[in-house]
Amino acid sequence: MPRALLIVLDSVGIGGAEDADAYGDAGADTLGHIAEACAEGRGDQAGLRQGPLHLPHMTALGLGLACEASTGRMPPNLAPQGALKGAWGYGVETSKGKDTPSGHWEIAGVPVTFDWGYFPNTVPTFPEALTAALIERGNLPGILGNKHASGTAVIDEFGAEHMRTGEPIVYTSVDSVLQIAAHEESFGLERLYELCRIGRELCDEYKIGRVIARPFVGSPEAGFKRTGNRKDFATPPPSDTILDTLTKAGRSVVTVGKIGDIFAHRSTGREIKPNGNDACLSAAIDAMGDLPDGGFVFANLVDFDSEFGHRRDIPGYAAALEAFDRRIPEIEAALQAGDLVIITADHGNDPSWRGSDHTREHVPILSFGLGVQQGVIGRRESFADIGASVLAHVGVAHRGKGASWL
Repeated sequence: MPRALLIVLDSVGIGGAEDADAYGDAGADTLGHIAEACAEGRGDQAGLRQGPLHLPHMTALGLGLACEASTGRMPPNLAPQGALKGAWGYGVETSKGKDTPSGHWEIAGVPVTFDWGYFPNTVPTFPEALTAALIERGNLPGILGNKHASGTAVIDEFGAEHMRTGEPIVYTSVDSVLQIAAHEESFGLERLYELCRIGRELCDEYKIGRVIARPFVGSPEAGFKRTGNRKDFATPPPSDTILDTLTKAGRSVVTVGKIGDIFAHRSTGREIKPNGNDACLSAAIDAMGDLPDGGFVFANLVDFDSEFGHRRDIPGYAAALEAFDRRIPEIEAALQAGDLVIITADHGNDPSWRGSDHTREHVPILSFGLGVQQGVIGRRESFADIGASVLAHVGVAHRGKGASWL
């Protein structure tokens, strides 16, 4: 019985969507702009990487052709050099918003048709009632921040005061999020998680998608650094995703990285949450080693987004793409005859773009496997086609949104 592996390269968009202007993102192109920067030397960084963007394995799967179909431009150094090894296309998001839940839920068959809630770009940003309830229920002396901010900058700004006062740093962005940063040692990791659970309850009436725990370590003298113990407390999808469908069909499900958090731990099977792209990819490959027939592995590689996109780090983003590309042969070696692999993304986060937030973009769809049909997937009018194709491949009836290309 066939099996499937779905890998989300978090934020690796391939060109502004038709409605990008409505989000202030007309002209954004995460992968295209990275490739252009590398070709011009702006992607060079001593000790990290040099030269044009080098993605030979994904290029052979049709990545450059997907970019060209999306934008009308072939990014530098991404034109295929020989016969293709898979099928390629690109996906168009229909969900409202450009955040992680919107993209992942739509991939899994549940496009977001409602409007998320957002906090205004004011100081203070949070409603007084929410702030007061968080302080009271969390037994806090107060909060710091209370504004839109970059996650690293806000820790640098308030980290010392947080350690002195015990007041957590609470902030947001243009996404539908409330984020709480606190020192793992002086405040306590479990206490931070519990505070985020309280925040999750309080944010429900405001239709906020996620409350995110952002733990960090360090000192005012040595500086602060976020740790890998981030945890997202998401509102659950409003209807059944392909994870629910597979679970009800008795299929084995393994979720890697922050997938469990994104889907509020509903039908997310065996959850594995390592820290970092390499560790998450290794976990996904290992999971394929003992995955039963008909099973499904769903993995998110978040570093592209959190470490490089939001930080507008072109060389770091390029190096992370090249590091992933080098490991594609390991993925291929883990496959059995009939296994399907799909590589895609959930939104963009153009590191050359203004600001520090996600960008509304098309996403690549690369499909391959032993005995899997090669060719052109083409333009898919919803990310939901990805989930529908997974179900079709593993032989489970699909009743949700999306149409399989298989």
